Amino acid sequence: VGKDYNEPKEVDAKIIKLAKEIKAKVITNDYNLNKVAQLEGIPVLNINDLSNALKAVILPGEEMNTQIIKEGKEPEQGIAYLDDGTMIVVEDGHKYIGKKVNILVTSILQTPAGRMIFGRVKSVRDRKSNEFKNVVRLSSRK
Repeated sequence: VGKDYNEPKEVDAKIIKLAKEIKAKVITNDYNLNKVAQLEGIPVLNINDLSNALKAVILPGEEMNTQIIKEGKEPEQGIAYLDDGTMIVVEDGHKYIGKKVNILVTSILQTPAGRMIFGRVKSVRDRKSNEFKNVVRLSSRK
């Protein structure tokens, strides 16, 4: 659209004004523009909401195969990522950095910025046989 306005000066306000004039929908990933457009009664598609809706559903108890690539913020954590950029925080994963592992999902945290998956290592790929070997857990918890 090759239209501009002298007033209002703010870009978001110009988008709202134009959308009202031409009865358009607004597609955005801007949180504030999304909220203002909704308040003004303009249909809005939030790209982040669309992205989250298209991500695979993952539930606690599921297993997934991934590679731990770095240490986490907390001691002994490892970090992996799904292809869509979702971060996986792996309990006791630091000792498997650089290795392919099967993760058992323990919980999922949905935030406005996306989701985080938490899990623990269930099995590790053996380099010689290329098969996954179960991880033995010795727990001192009672």
